[in-house]
Amino acid sequence: MQIFEGRICPPPEGYITIAVAKFNKTITQRLLDGALAKLRQHRVHEKDIRIVWVPGTYELPFVASHFAKDPQCLAVICLGAVIKGETTHDQHINRSVSIAIGEIASRFGTPVIFGVLTCDTIEQANARSGIIESVKDKFLNPAPGNKGAEAAEAALEMIDLLTELPEINPKNPFSDILSKILIASNNDDEDDDDDDEDDEDDDFYFPPSRKFVKKSTKKKKKD
Repeated sequence: MQIFEGRICPPPEGYITIAVAKFNKTITQRLLDGALAKLRQHRVHEKDIRIVWVPGTYELPFVASHFAKDPQCLAVICLGAVIKGETTHDQHINRSVSIAIGEIASRFGTPVIFGVLTCDTIEQANARSGIIESVKDKFLNPAPGNKGAEAAEAALEMIDLLTELPEINPKNPFSDILSKILIASNNDDEDDDDDDEDDEDDDFYFPPSRKFVKKSTKKKKKD
């Protein structure tokens, strides 16, 4: 039995992208602070962190797709806050973004972390984006339950997990069919070699670029 499990540890060489929505920035800023604090705790250098601000949560997948295709990008952390209003607008945003993020991760093989709050109230969003200020060390620590910090932990764990997974050569579903066709074609060619001399007179060769035009059999009238 083989068991693969990632660790929350310093990542290998590369960079981590954090895409953050400016909409509800009071909340998303705290999510970003939590993510940065967690990355610093695990010795991720600031030069290896790229922060990209986008207008809203709906634009997060665009940035995620842009960076996920880069081999040097270890992971993309998407942070946003969608709070329910009077309409069902929040449901459409949440569904679209969550599906898109999953598809991007599968397409490019890069961990793309869903750190978007989907809350009914401001109070719920505040409870999930808390920050504690450390007076002694003079820096911010994520409060327990800060989803930005949890997203950063998930990114580090997935980065490490990818280094543990065995390499797998993707199988072409058409490879077996093509192999059978080629084998059958070769067998037919061998069988036809003996009959080539007998059928030589019966074969007709038409150059692919040649055009055959039927000549008119009618005689032209003399003027």
